[in-house]
Amino acid sequence: MVWDSVVRAVFPGRFQPIHLGHLKVIEWVMTKVDELIIAIGTAQESHTVVNPFTAGERVLMIREALKEYSIDLTRVYIIPVPDILMNSVWPQYLQMYVPKFRYGVARNPLVLRLFKDSGYDVLIPPPFERGRYSSTTIRKLMLLGDESWKELVPSSVARVIEEIRGVERLREVTGMDK
Repeated sequence: MVWDSVVRAVFPGRFQPIHLGHLKVIEWVMTKVDELIIAIGTAQESHTVVNPFTAGERVLMIREALKEYSIDLTRVYIIPVPDILMNSVWPQYLQMYVPKFRYGVARNPLVLRLFKDSGYDVLIPPPFERGRYSSTTIRKLMLLGDESWKELVPSSVARVIEEIRGVERLREVTGMDK
């Protein structure tokens, strides 16, 4: 395979944590491209309410989820990318961290516009129950002590979060551990 002829897409997200909706998007994209780049955004931040997990922990969660769902890891790159606070150059900045790609994958209108303005084609996945699958909702359930969050993530991800004591961390950083 000639590397320049490989059709790649990049799927950016914070994945705090990766959930079943993300997995459905990944499965959908994998039917359309040769390789997928999962760009873990806000890689520099952790131990906060909106970004409780480190980039390394998110890499592990994503990798374990892909293995659990039998997604061919030889076709996937998982790359942490720190933030840049200049939207207009974000796609070019992203290109510095990841292999060459043709498609940007998103539903977010701003992200789609940025990819298009930078000359990339876009793939817009179906919503895959976006109302149900939300990392924000999952973190809220964790904070409330509601174990139903585990139904929204792959079982491998729930195990990683338990192993790193992620719920306890989230409760501590919000002061809810008192």
